[in-house]
Amino acid sequence: MSDTQLPVRRTEPHRASLKLRCGPFSSEAEIEISSRGLIAVGALVSGILLSVVPIIWVSTRKAPRRWM
Repeated sequence: MSDTQLPVRRTEPHRASLKLRCGPFSSEAEIEISSRGLIAVGALVSGILLSVVPIIWVSTRKAPRRWM
């Protein structure tokens, strides 16, 4: 017999909660997301972070002299 293990499929959603208190201000947040949703959010954040670098690079480089 082989000892091959199959990947475990997670059927229940991922849950996270946050309680924040700073002086008179307090806040609570809860989130529930599926595994597919978590992957989708990760892909969106990666795309945003990867697109920021070229935008900043282009906006901060010096213009050629002929355009001045």
